[in-house]
Amino acid sequence: MSRPPPKTAQILLSKRANVMYIEHARVMVKDGRVIYLTEFKDGTDRGFNIPDKNTAFLLLGKGTSVTDGAVRMLAESGVIIGFCGSGGAPLIAGVDMAFITPQSEYRPTEYMQTWMRLWLNEEKRLNAARNFMSKRLEFTLESWDKQSIVIPDAVARKFEGGIQSAQNTGQLLSVEGDWAKALYGVLAMKYKLDDFRREDGKRSREDVPATINGFLDHGNYIAYGYAGVSLYALGISYALPLLHGKTRRGALVFDVADLIKDATVMPLAFEFGSKGVRDQEFRTTLIQQMQLSEATDMMIDTIKETIEKST
Repeated sequence: MSRPPPKTAQILLSKRANVMYIEHARVMVKDGRVIYLTEFKDGTDRGFNIPDKNTAFLLLGKGTSVTDGAVRMLAESGVIIGFCGSGGAPLIAGVDMAFITPQSEYRPTEYMQTWMRLWLNEEKRLNAARNFMSKRLEFTLESWDKQSIVIPDAVARKFEGGIQSAQNTGQLLSVEGDWAKALYGVLAMKYKLDDFRREDGKRSREDVPATINGFLDHGNYIAYGYAGVSLYALGISYALPLLHGKTRRGALVFDVADLIKDATVMPLAFEFGSKGVRDQEFRTTLIQQMQLSEATDMMIDTIKETIEKST
């Protein structure tokens, strides 16, 4: 009797090299492989492999469809899928208000159970939020220092002091807002952009500030993908946030993504936005930086550490 071929060993989610964005294509299965089929200018259709065993998440943009067979095969490989607008943002559809996650029966349960106990205790939830923000500060200082971008000591001390003195999540969010504004100010000064203002959802390239805002949106949604992968790997529901979106089921994705947005997305958006480079170049470089900085590992380790501190 012939035996079925053994399944290919999967790469750990935190170690996967590929994050893919596809538009104007049909994702399907052919000859036992996941491919995307796209039409070229000469009218011919060409297929390209999607390395599902080494892909963390897949963003499907404008004019894209996916077959049920492709979803099944991607799910078997643990690939998270999200539908999004042109260029990767905004995210417009997905289960859990963030991404379509594979429904595996064999993910860990202890992290979800401990997180649930943490989340139901107001004091522990506030301490967990403080830990997330402290890590956010640590990662940002380390990353910006490597890029030779100076964050004034007064700005870092103010954020650190605000984290420790905040008595509720409302105060923490206020401290976070001041921190973000200060970082935008540092980068605006570095790139001589006196008129820069953060405007979410501004899909325009009419000038440098508008381009930077577009890259910030684009990069943030990529960060949400990494956050979704981290939470999925640990088996924790997106619906149990520390700070964001008490009425949005995917809000924990935003909390986890904040760990790396300041450190990686923000400086790259200003650097590339000021140069006027293409979206694809920005996206490729950002994904490379996320991989080199081991962003998924860092997120997973932070979540685990936060859980351990709560027990």
